[in-house]
Amino acid sequence: MASTPEFVKTPRINTVNVSSANTAIDGSGTITELIAGATGGTRVLEIVVKGAATSAAANVNIFLTTDGGTTYRLFDTISVTAITTGNTTPTFRGRTAYTNLVLASSSHRVGITTTIAQSTNVIALGGDLA
Repeated sequence: MASTPEFVKTPRINTVNVSSANTAIDGSGTITELIAGATGGTRVLEIVVKGAATSAAANVNIFLTTDGGTTYRLFDTISVTAITTGNTTPTFRGRTAYTNLVLASSSHRVGITTTIAQSTNVIALGGDLA
């Protein structure tokens, strides 16, 4: 355990687009890796979900793994609302901020799925601790 507090030293922004449906919440099926921890640890401050087009109601499921991606466990869910976009209507945007989500090593990862086949951008905002 460190004797002094750890702060983000190197900012990280990771983005993925997920469009294949996976309704499983048991960690099975296709899970897209959003961000992997660095050797010295990575802090995830926020996850943002941004629709890439008109959206249907769905969930973006957020999974964690500590074994390099072999076993994922459901961690959180961000609900997507149905929005028909246009010149004056923006696409869906949802976010969740985290105060305690630390990926302790390179084998710790965040993965995501969407429950409906629709183009969805997911962004992890945070940084490496060392």
